[in-house]
Amino acid sequence: MKLQRKNRRGMRALTVGAVAVSGALLLTACGSDDNTQQGAQEGTQQAGNIKCGGKGKLLASGSSAQKNAMDLWIKNYMAACPDVQINYNPVGSGGGITQFNQGTTAFAGSDSALKDDEVAASKKICKSGQGINLPMVGGPVAISYNLSGVDDLVLDAPTIAKIFDSKIKKWDDPAIKKLNPNAELPSTDIQAFHRSDESGTTQNLGKYLGTAAPEDWKYEDEKSWPAKGGQSASGSSGLAAQVKQVEGSIGYFELSYATGSQLDTVKIDTGASEPVEATAENASKAIAAAKVIGQGKDLALELDYATKAEGAYPIILVTYEIACDKGNKPETLDAMKSFLTYTASEDGQKILPDAGYAPLPAEIATKVREAVPSLS
Repeated sequence: MKLQRKNRRGMRALTVGAVAVSGALLLTACGSDDNTQQGAQEGTQQAGNIKCGGKGKLLASGSSAQKNAMDLWIKNYMAACPDVQINYNPVGSGGGITQFNQGTTAFAGSDSALKDDEVAASKKICKSGQGINLPMVGGPVAISYNLSGVDDLVLDAPTIAKIFDSKIKKWDDPAIKKLNPNAELPSTDIQAFHRSDESGTTQNLGKYLGTAAPEDWKYEDEKSWPAKGGQSASGSSGLAAQVKQVEGSIGYFELSYATGSQLDTVKIDTGASEPVEATAENASKAIAAAKVIGQGKDLALELDYATKAEGAYPIILVTYEIACDKGNKPETLDAMKSFLTYTASEDGQKILPDAGYAPLPAEIATKVREAVPSLS
């Protein structure tokens, strides 16, 4: 059964690659017609459904959770708009915000909204404005594990909290057995892995545990890992690599890293009638309940981590692109607006499920599409 699941995941990964390549080829073809050449002479370029703008290098950094989505977006955009060279460095949400507030990048990716002190720091770069949160991609934070002979594993919030807080140390612990009465759980030591860098994924996991298991997770929901014990790795890719290599391990990262590494994922007992699997569709059900709590052009969201709705996967994140509402660098403004207009568009959003991500809910996507063109 495990081999069959891995084969399906392999086919899914091939499908994602095919989507990206075919999209790039299509957009390249669209960018070579007479209308495109005429548009370029006028300062903008219409290639397929992508309206190009600006030229030169566009630097960005931040969330590693959105890297696989960003890779698809960049391939498609640069195939249509070869005058813009985009470089996205997945240094983690904390690193991305730091680099943005230092003025070294045009925008940052973060899996959590800017804090007050980060907004205050952004005003030094956004000379006439401040940094704002533009939600762009959602998805489940998968709890992945590597345990021979166990293909189907259910955990709940209190049990996950105790595992990552080093209070449950064996895979055959009674709490895990109770949730998995038919599984042959070994007495193997649990090797819990967490992020070593500042990560919005860590913060979203902390928000989920603090909300759904407040008696078992007493830590503040920060980007830095708060609990003692466990082992660490840098970035989502580094964490996934460790879980894949180490027998008895468990870790957390955006779903595409689990599917890309052919790792098993935990189903979450939320109190609904059935445990919920980590899928883009199930994450979308939870993200759909998000509320905009930002002001003005800022579109920071409030997520419901304690949802018990049927089929709603509760460990979710939304990645924001952080930009200035006013005061963006003029040399990169047009290219940034053009690129973010594409990522927020229907075309940019519809490729996300094949890569394991959840598109923005329609109401939120509409607000983003209105905000991006107004950046100045």
